[in-house]
Amino acid sequence: MTDLLKALSRALINLLNPRMLWLWSWPILISAVFWWSIGIFLWTPSDWLLTAIPADSLQNWLETSRLQMIANGVETTVNLVAFIILTITTSLILTALFTMQELVRFVVKRYYPDLTPMQGGTITGSLRNITVAVGVFIIIWVVTIPLWFIGIGPLIPLIAAAYLNQRLFFYDALSEHANHTELTKLSSTDRSARWSLGFITGLVQFIPLLNFFAPTLTALVFVHFELARLAKLRYTTNHKTS
Repeated sequence: MTDLLKALSRALINLLNPRMLWLWSWPILISAVFWWSIGIFLWTPSDWLLTAIPADSLQNWLETSRLQMIANGVETTVNLVAFIILTITTSLILTALFTMQELVRFVVKRYYPDLTPMQGGTITGSLRNITVAVGVFIIIWVVTIPLWFIGIGPLIPLIAAAYLNQRLFFYDALSEHANHTELTKLSSTDRSARWSLGFITGLVQFIPLLNFFAPTLTALVFVHFELARLAKLRYTTNHKTS
């Protein structure tokens, strides 16, 4: 628990650094503009809640009643939630693809200057990890759609976000500094802690205003957590061999 809190607190402090302004702003802005543009071109008021009702007479009555406003409100809420989820998810992927190396260097320079790079990861491995993470994330959403009809649907976004966060950023946080053996060993340990960080950062993604910073904050949290584990592993290994 101490390691988790330390990673979270350091990530929050780093997020206030002026250098982070560009790193957190451009992924979320590009993602928001992209999905907003898609929405403008593809979305029209479909009244899907009403058109799903087979009885014409009942549908006509609903259209002239206040329930029309309720239906429109539900539809708007669903569209807004979908927009937020798609924007945050796209921003997470952009952060993993384009800003992780700079975030790792930022953290190493300030907290782990003596951590020797071993280059255990590869670009191919990073792309494969991102592809698997996004693929499983989509599968979680598709497979768990029936759960929305039995009242536990709101848990799905958090579970999916927790998985995506811990899988998406683990590899790139370590790939430049851990060797292959260290990378393999660290990937098989502390999984519950990684999932805990995934849930915590996943919650941030659904808090208004804070979710603008969530992708970079999530990346920083995992960089701190994984590099601390790597430094501890090397310290333990060196003392055993000496």
